[in-house]
Amino acid sequence: MAAYIARRMFLMLPTLLGILFISFVVVQFAPGGPVERVIAQLTGADTGGTSRISGGSGSDFGARPPGQVGSGDTNSKYRGAQGLDPAFIKQLEKQFGFDKPAPERFALMVWNFARFDFGKSYFRDTTVLQLIKEKLPVSMSLGIWMTLLTYLISIPLGIRKAVADGSRFDVWTSAVIIIGYAIPGFLFAILLIILFAGGSFLNIFPLRGLTSDGWANFPWYWKIIDYFWHLTLPLVSMALGAFATMTLLTKNSFLDEIRKQYVMTARAKGCSETQVLYGHVFRNAMLIVIAGFPGTFIHAFFSGSLLIETIFSLDGLGLLSFESILNRDYPVVFGNLFIFSLLGLAINLISDLTYMWIDPRIDFDAREV
Repeated sequence: MAAYIARRMFLMLPTLLGILFISFVVVQFAPGGPVERVIAQLTGADTGGTSRISGGSGSDFGARPPGQVGSGDTNSKYRGAQGLDPAFIKQLEKQFGFDKPAPERFALMVWNFARFDFGKSYFRDTTVLQLIKEKLPVSMSLGIWMTLLTYLISIPLGIRKAVADGSRFDVWTSAVIIIGYAIPGFLFAILLIILFAGGSFLNIFPLRGLTSDGWANFPWYWKIIDYFWHLTLPLVSMALGAFATMTLLTKNSFLDEIRKQYVMTARAKGCSETQVLYGHVFRNAMLIVIAGFPGTFIHAFFSGSLLIETIFSLDGLGLLSFESILNRDYPVVFGNLFIFSLLGLAINLISDLTYMWIDPRIDFDAREV
């Protein structure tokens, strides 16, 4: 087991390096960049997603009127840079590190990331780690509670559907689950806002933030109530699709196991249905369910929460990454990418180790990585 863990951890290094390299190459060919972002601010052409961020080093450049000269070779590679002082453009390039060749920039980024030094945001006057620290509570709240809610509901329901396969209960719950799966999470979020958050009907739940104003002064029990009061609608919106997928996965996994020969043997020996289900079937059927845990958790923690964070005005990592991509804030983009890639690899390793805990017959030492 120790050898397997060591091999997996060793393989994380080239995997992370490959992810960073591919992303870095893609960025080199992507149109626009931080230099163009500042030029757009100076020329008044900064619109759309880039206008959502203010302050930071970009606004500092805006306070310095560049000299007006004829366009030259230095400015020709930047759209909208005609008429700006070439020395000012070179200063921008140095500020963002683009005065160095691409291989040197990549090597420096890898060296800094190896020491968990992600640098400072281009357009926010703070470090990347501080930004992530500020946004992390929102994404952790959505990811952890959504994953727990999904598993706590889906696994018992999937087992019940497998036991009652073909019954009226199985049919109508399957219909509800399929309808829920077909509804996009963001569309269901809008429906919940209309119904329960001051839309056209009831005004029960809040629309903004993770806590109410003055939350720090609340009694401890009221802090908990207020926290889950704000989380109710976002969690319900996010859990809808994952809930359907996990329930059907659990049901089908248990059905496959129930039909196997060892289950018939256990029943022939006089074991009760509860003993058969939870003493024999459960351990084997849960393996495939556990295999989906890393994907479910990462999806809920990052990509799955992007639209929900936007709709409910929750300032989390998903929204931060999206805005950073729009604004070409590369330190934040690559910092988030590195952290989530590392987190995903670690959770996959933990998932494999959980297999052994559930079924000790699995031997990773004899497995080729």
